[in-house]
Amino acid sequence: MTVRRVTGLETEYGISVPGDPGANPMLLSAQVVNAYAAPTSGARPRWDYEDEAPLRDARGFELERSEAHPSQLTDAPGRRGGGRRAAPNASDVATAEAEDPTMANVILTNGARFYVDHAHPEYSSPEVLTPRDAVRWDKAGELILLEALRRVAATPGLAPVTIYKNNTDGKGASYGTHENYLMDRATPFGDVVRHLVPFFVSRQVLTGAGRVGIGQDSSRAGFQISQRADFFEVEVGLETTMKRPIINTRDEPHATVDRYRRLHVIVGDATMCEVATLLKVGTTSLVLAMLEAGALDGGPAGDLSPAEPVRALHEVSHDPGLTQLVRLRDGRRMTALQMQRAYLEAAQAFVADRLGADADADTLEVLQRWESVLTKLETDVLSAAREVDWVAKLRLLEGYRSRDGLGWDSARLQAVDLQWSDVRPEKGLYLKLAERGQVERLLEPDSVRRAVEHPPEDTRAYFRGECLARYGPRVAAASWDSVIFDVAGRGALQRVPTLEPLRGTREHVGALLDRCATAEDLVAALTGG
Repeated sequence: MTVRRVTGLETEYGISVPGDPGANPMLLSAQVVNAYAAPTSGARPRWDYEDEAPLRDARGFELERSEAHPSQLTDAPGRRGGGRRAAPNASDVATAEAEDPTMANVILTNGARFYVDHAHPEYSSPEVLTPRDAVRWDKAGELILLEALRRVAATPGLAPVTIYKNNTDGKGASYGTHENYLMDRATPFGDVVRHLVPFFVSRQVLTGAGRVGIGQDSSRAGFQISQRADFFEVEVGLETTMKRPIINTRDEPHATVDRYRRLHVIVGDATMCEVATLLKVGTTSLVLAMLEAGALDGGPAGDLSPAEPVRALHEVSHDPGLTQLVRLRDGRRMTALQMQRAYLEAAQAFVADRLGADADADTLEVLQRWESVLTKLETDVLSAAREVDWVAKLRLLEGYRSRDGLGWDSARLQAVDLQWSDVRPEKGLYLKLAERGQVERLLEPDSVRRAVEHPPEDTRAYFRGECLARYGPRVAAASWDSVIFDVAGRGALQRVPTLEPLRGTREHVGALLDRCATAEDLVAALTGG
């Protein structure tokens, strides 16, 4: 009934070499990841794929591996065409990475994962509990990519790269920004689809990153709200890179299976504005709380399901004037703003009814900002430029258009669009606006810098990150739901399961870790001998 929920964000960053459009993006991405990991002494812990099941579908079946697209086989990197394999040992991984540098994979002391995914460097944040912390560790990812870029530039023999936090190259390719929300498995998946499709169709007015060009290849002139919307083709499905669905059905909780479902959201954009990221996570968490409680059934707004969800997603994105009417299945027509207003009013009533004066500060902040930004968009779109990426970008682009008489088909505007998301402070246009105080910032820079190296303290990410920081040479592998140690005196690797995301917190294990000077001490304490 609050916004507090186990959440994580994944961002695939765009990458290029200036002046060399033919550079191999997989190799470049591997160079970026390996350059960041280079100062680490000794063998790197591997990622443990043992419990991953990317072909399990929330609709009650598992796709045969022979029928899956290679991009779906995320549990077998480097061998994405064969059958399921056992998790490799450390020497196997070292050999594989030497033969195939695109397998580069780093587990960070802040609890995150930094690796190569589909020809892009991807930063997967640690699990957090609040929208503000989601913003904090997402912003830490930007600093990690910036440092990786700088290390590549300082490495003899490597060409300097440019890195963008965006979702398309403007030529027909798209790469993802995914959100993960742990939710109650008892919630019927049909209800998830019914209530979240209209929410995601309309949510982009708050959380779109903005894009110059219409269509997957940007061949039509114009400006649209979302970077990703044009790349979605179906309402529901298991894919993430082909026939992209508004609702992804991957059933891979990385937690206790009979208790949790991980909702894997692939329909969002990579946002630079801190308020937009807060709203992306916070509003979705509130809608999930209402969905789990059955509070969306029979509400005053009725069924908001679009008659043609994919078409509606595209049409809303193509209308920065925010007047596009979405035809609903019951025959009504509503704008995306009206749909979002209906969800907001339902959330306000839900929190008032369930929590009243005891509502926590995180939940109240999301409700207040949700209403504030919606009101601005309803009255004067450009007044939301301090909080919403696509509006801030549109205002900037309109300045160029007015000054220089540019049409939306101008290559200069496309270049400005790209430069918006450059992670270098001296180049990135968003970062320049932030430095000038022209966008609202929620976090102190020092807290973001700390999040680069330190994990959240209120989820299992604390245990994972602290084990890497304290006992790194003895950590053989790790994943979201385990840490595996290679310690003296034990005949086999020692796996410590972390299936409960709210255990392994500082409160839960902090004193234990402080007492254990070595990994051997920790394993002995956990195993009773």
